[in-house]
This record gives sequence, C-alpha cells and structure tokens, in this order.
Amino acid sequence: MDFISNSPAETEKLAKKFIKNFPDTVLVGLSGDLGSGKTAFVKGLSKALGIKKNVTSPTFVIEKIYQGKSRQLIHIDAYRLSTESDLQTIGFYEFIHNPKNIIVIEWPEKVFSKIPERMRIIKFSYVDENKRKINW
Repeated sequence: MDFISNSPAETEKLAKKFIKNFPDTVLVGLSGDLGSGKTAFVKGLSKALGIKKNVTSPTFVIEKIYQGKSRQLIHIDAYRLSTESDLQTIGFYEFIHNPKNIIVIEWPEKVFSKIPERMRIIKFSYVDENKRKINW
C-alpha cells in the first residue's frame, strides 16, 4: 500500500494505522534516505504502544529501548553497522524471540544480506520538503 504523508504528524498517524493492521508484527525494517520520515514513523509506533518518553533517533547509540503498556519497542539504527553479526553484539537475537517486543530497524539493508522473511519492510521516499511517500 502506498501513502503520501504531508507532515511528520501524518507519518505518526500512519504508524498507528500500521500497528493496528499488523498487531502481531515483531520485526519491522524501515528503508529510505536520511530525512525521509523513518524516525517520525517510530514516534507514531511509540505513541500507539502507550510510550510516554520522547523518541529520538538512535544514530549515535545504535539502539534505544522503550517500555510500552504491554509491549517493548526496540529501535535500532543500523546506519553505522556493517554486518548481521553486529546485531548480535547489541542483543538483537535475544530480543527477537520475545513476541512482546517490537523491533524496528532503520537501514536493515546495511546488516542483512537477505532480509528475514518475517520482517515487514516499510519504504520511505522523499517527495519534496514536506511530502514523503510511504509504502508497506
């Protein structure tokens, strides 16, 4: 499905729609250029999960963990990682086995030579200064 978002607030609303359509999703890959709306989408997911903390990009720390009402959100930015084994050092393989975790990986193509079958990929494209195309 293709969506056009005209603002970060609209992108957040799309994330809430996504989690309602795919409530059992555990692994999500966000693919797109810098500034294409990936972190805004994660902010929307966090709000849908009842997370009160302000969500920010984990670019420099690689991973941030947020506790929701019934599920935990693990936000990974793989931009500075280079192989799938890098995920092991941050606990990815322990997180993936807990169905109460939602693991969101920005830049999954940086660490996976083959995207896992169970990963839902969401693609973000920069249209103009305000618009983003989002596809899942």
